[in-house]
Amino acid sequence: MVWLTSIRQSPACVALLTQVLSFAAILLLILVFPERKLSLFQWAMLQGALAALMSYRCRMATWWTVIHLLFMPTLTATLALSIPPFWFCIGFLLLALIYGKTYQTQVPLYLSSQEVTTVLSSWLPKQNNFSFIDLGCGCGGLLKNLSQVQSNGSYYGIEAAPLPYLVSKLRNIVFAPNNTIKWGDFWKDDLTQYDVVYAYLSPVPMKSLWEKARQEMQPGSIFISNSFIIPDVTPEKSVKLNDFSGSTLYMWRI
Repeated sequence: MVWLTSIRQSPACVALLTQVLSFAAILLLILVFPERKLSLFQWAMLQGALAALMSYRCRMATWWTVIHLLFMPTLTATLALSIPPFWFCIGFLLLALIYGKTYQTQVPLYLSSQEVTTVLSSWLPKQNNFSFIDLGCGCGGLLKNLSQVQSNGSYYGIEAAPLPYLVSKLRNIVFAPNNTIKWGDFWKDDLTQYDVVYAYLSPVPMKSLWEKARQEMQPGSIFISNSFIIPDVTPEKSVKLNDFSGSTLYMWRI
């Protein structure tokens, strides 16, 4: 079934289903064994353990197992604090503005370090004009920095999360007004016009992104990934960085 395949391909959907099933199992236990006088928090801990076990059996990423283990006990403890509901609404909206459709894309918000600017500037053309795009440009710091050290480039960024896009847009208007920041889905953007494509995403989209790059980018153009490799494709060059995330830059020439 198509809907079942879609659920399996989305960790967020699998996580939600795991929580629903584990909650239903605990509810059933409460109804079948009403004499078990456990506190609400104890039932929540039992539900968390069951959800974590289900997550492990589904071979989800380790951090999902930790989230399942702590979610219901933390929720129960938080409710005991009698925090007004609107604060939870504000928190949810803030997370949605910052991370956008991370639950769907499986690409969190990563920020490129100053050392990335230094290494990238050594890879970019020194004489000829070139075009550079940052796929998922976040808050736009990399584009601003590069445009200040490599003025022969035309710099573009595309970001789907509302708040990082707004920060990036304003940041580049003030400090790098020639840069172009777009709000949207980079999968819908044509890479033909760019000489250098940079991505700092996650392991999930790399194979598909490489196929897109090979189909659209011009021969001789450069694809660069921060931290995440393309499966089964050896990079032409790689540099280990001494930055806060211990990242590595990988470069492939089309």
